[in-house]
Amino acid sequence: MEDNTYYTDILQIGSLLNHAGIPYEFTGASALLLQGVILEDEDKITVSVQWDLLQQAYSLFETFQPSQLVKTPEKAEFHLKINHIEAVISFFYNTTVKTDPYRIAIPHGGEEIWCRSLYSHLYDKEMNRFSSSIHAHLLKQQQGFTEHNEQAWNQNNYLALINRYGRPEDMAEKIRQNPAWRLHPFYKYLGELNGKKVAHLMGSNGVKAAALALLGAEVTVADFSKENKAFAEELAASCGVDINYIVSDVLSLPQAELGGKYDLVLMELGVLHYVIDLQPLAEVIGGLLKKGGRFVLHEFHPISTKLISSSGKKHKVTGNYFDPEIENNRVAFTKHMPEQEQESLSNVVQRKWSMGELITAIGQSGLVIKVLEEEPNHKIHDIGLPKTYTLVCEKTY
Repeated sequence: MEDNTYYTDILQIGSLLNHAGIPYEFTGASALLLQGVILEDEDKITVSVQWDLLQQAYSLFETFQPSQLVKTPEKAEFHLKINHIEAVISFFYNTTVKTDPYRIAIPHGGEEIWCRSLYSHLYDKEMNRFSSSIHAHLLKQQQGFTEHNEQAWNQNNYLALINRYGRPEDMAEKIRQNPAWRLHPFYKYLGELNGKKVAHLMGSNGVKAAALALLGAEVTVADFSKENKAFAEELAASCGVDINYIVSDVLSLPQAELGGKYDLVLMELGVLHYVIDLQPLAEVIGGLLKKGGRFVLHEFHPISTKLISSSGKKHKVTGNYFDPEIENNRVAFTKHMPEQEQESLSNVVQRKWSMGELITAIGQSGLVIKVLEEEPNHKIHDIGLPKTYTLVCEKTY
């Protein structure tokens, strides 16, 4: 495949459809190329066009001598050649292209070229056949994002923790009074902790780790922030417990940790959005757990992080629940830093997941989903809206 010609032809088709005002999206290999995924031996351009504009689209490409329309009960399509590369223009009946939840825009030369997001491989058979290439592409991207996020989380975060919690010894006294309360509301899913080996991924400041250790667990924390480690180890010492703190990206854990020796893997609150591909994370979790081990995820509900903003009695839909785009956001501890330092802090790169994407990816990993509990927002004006959720899975293999 001559990538430059193939790419140029995609842009030409997209530009023609844009100027004609006809909604469309490139699919398959064409969509992946637009998103930077490198493929071999894919030399066909595929594009899906709004079904009720079939005749306008056919007329638009008359100079390319398109084939006759071929119709089935599900769709119509025609073929054409542009610079010796075949293009297939398809129309799926009663399907609105603009409402495809994975339709995204790729900016190029002052205009937007529309394509189906690579994340649609979770549900789309055509995209799923490229899954190995998609995961390889995302892994390469993840490495760069992780380096960026690691730097962001080592911007004197220790000071932010002191501002938030006070001195470690003062916080330790509060944890010792009621360690189980620190694990609310997912404590009920953790089971008997005494003597159990627990891995807390992206375990941050060690508050949960200290509580787990006080309840008798043997705790290992993995987090890429040295600042978090410093606070966590001081906190644990003040609690009179030991924790093993590994400064590492969770996708790059030492191989010795992945021998299936943990009874429980825990992740909680504001962590899932630091991975841009759930498959390798699920593989790490599976590698940590022993057979019969449990994975507990307690996270912010995507309704509250992706869709709705609330202020008092008014709730507004300000986001797109299905948006698969990667975002740049302020690092979480910003609000605990001195005001004069807040604007100088680097942002973090995040990918916010829908509930369907998470459940599908975990289910495909082989972990057995046991519980999904959606938890309400307890503010009086937010009654009826989910705030968090707890997902419980078991390793059966």
